[in-house]
Amino acid sequence: MSRATAETVAAWATAAGIGLLVFMIGWLIGQRIADLIWDRPTGPIVALGTASLVGAIMTVMAGRRLSRAA
Repeated sequence: MSRATAETVAAWATAAGIGLLVFMIGWLIGQRIADLIWDRPTGPIVALGTASLVGAIMTVMAGRRLSRAA
């Protein structure tokens, strides 16, 4: 494994961690807000879907940025 490949893998692993962190925080905050707007089970489902989408987008954005820097 070359050094560039190792750094790219590390960059994407870090990006996955960032995406999971954004997912967890987004889900917690989003669930509180969505629970005020919609009744159950709609609120938690909307919060989960939104947090999943935002977490995936942040993973890709961070992965691209970090892998370019590597």
